[in-house]
Amino acid sequence: PVVNRLLWMQAAYGLGPSDVVLQKTPFSFDVSVWEFFWPLMTGARLVVAKPGGHQDPAYLARLISEAGVTTLHFVPSMLQVFLEEPGLEACTSLRRVVCSGEALPVELAERCLRRLPWAGLHNLYGPTEAAVDVTFHQCLPGESRRSVPIGRPVANTQIRLLDSRLEPVPVGVPGELFIGGVQVGRGYLGRPELTAERFIPDAFSDMPGARLYRTGDVARWLPDGAIEYVGRADFQVKVRGLRIELGEIESALEQHPGVRQAVVVAREDAAGDKRLVAYVACRSGAEAVDVSALRARLHEKLPEYMVPSAFVVLEALPLTPSGKVDRKALPAPEAPVSTAEYVAPRNPTEEKLAALWAQVLRVPRVGATDHFFELGGHSLLATQLVS
Repeated sequence: PVVNRLLWMQAAYGLGPSDVVLQKTPFSFDVSVWEFFWPLMTGARLVVAKPGGHQDPAYLARLISEAGVTTLHFVPSMLQVFLEEPGLEACTSLRRVVCSGEALPVELAERCLRRLPWAGLHNLYGPTEAAVDVTFHQCLPGESRRSVPIGRPVANTQIRLLDSRLEPVPVGVPGELFIGGVQVGRGYLGRPELTAERFIPDAFSDMPGARLYRTGDVARWLPDGAIEYVGRADFQVKVRGLRIELGEIESALEQHPGVRQAVVVAREDAAGDKRLVAYVACRSGAEAVDVSALRARLHEKLPEYMVPSAFVVLEALPLTPSGKVDRKALPAPEAPVSTAEYVAPRNPTEEKLAALWAQVLRVPRVGATDHFFELGGHSLLATQLVS
């Protein structure tokens, strides 16, 4: 499986003796496999970053310039941080920037191509269970797409997008992504039940014993034959009985010019009250994000039930050691505070309504001009209020 992956990469990108590959991914993560072996099998030079260097953008920019690095990998979350670093004009040796590990936002791809116009940007997708990467897409300037595709299958690999009955879905219809071909692993060591659940017989193959790997990712075919990543099946949540794709909300948030990166989660900080919370990291040098304006912008693009009840603005999103967003480390939102000047209730009716709102919303006080939804309200709480 790994040999197929490496041979495909060489055929696709043609590494040569004059190339320099930066090895910066910790060796416990699958991307390090091609960082180590691809340059060694082609006669290119391998430069090994210092421990922890993959999370230090200033160090990386300096190393790229000094060592003449032509090829390197970024998880999109770390590419966001790297592109904020001044002095990238000195990184003119770069020829290939490879992204994988997370969905690559359109805005981030466009910014990378603007800041590093001499380097190609390649979006790869794949799980460890299928030898690192199984699809690829080259990003081009001026592409008018709603998202960056994960592209087409690598050599000797088949991608199946299937419905709940394991039947192929039509073009444009989301389905779960299954992987077939030589890169599919044998299974999980010492875990036969999990292996049987995730590695299933390939009903589409004539080869005896062929299997498909069930990724848990959701994707759709585009009319041009490329694949568009929709999100994780387990990132589809139900809030108040409505199924919500968190990736759609994140994509809408990241279209705001002041937002560098966004993550949306469904939290249940109070028993029985599951709600959407948006975490946004501001772009350096940009004005502080106005939460009210951000909420209003989402109302223009999304139905009401997909607009988060709470927004948390952070300088940067927490990252795991591999550079991905650490969703488990996201802080609980503080109690919502009205952005309007407090106006005390002016008559008995307003006093009674303010007390009811405060009780339902679990806030200390409510003013006469406060907005129910800005204080964390949603349709179900509104129903409780009416009752």
